[in-house]
Amino acid sequence: MSAPSSNHRPPPRRPVAVALKYEPGAQSLPRIVATGKGHVADQILELAFANGVKVREDADLVQVLSAVDIDSEIPIEAIAAVAEILAYVYRANGTLPPSTESDDGAKAPVGAAP
Repeated sequence: MSAPSSNHRPPPRRPVAVALKYEPGAQSLPRIVATGKGHVADQILELAFANGVKVREDADLVQVLSAVDIDSEIPIEAIAAVAEILAYVYRANGTLPPSTESDDGAKAPVGAAP
């Protein structure tokens, strides 16, 4: 038998993309509005870039979110990671997240993410 070739490379990974929609001021979690692999993922990314939508790469999170049905809220286990991404988007856009007054007058982020 011959030894395995050291030039053997794993097949290239197909890109995966997930698009989220979050409505500031809404009392709901972000929703999955599109998912795709390969060519569809490339199209999602092209549309995002063409429309000035901020894109962030997170292989672990995209695997979790790509398993969620379209038009569903993000799963509980993804809230912290999505909140971090939304905070990144707000900072990149130079905007502040919406907030509401709590009973004691303190400001708190609306929804699950800042």
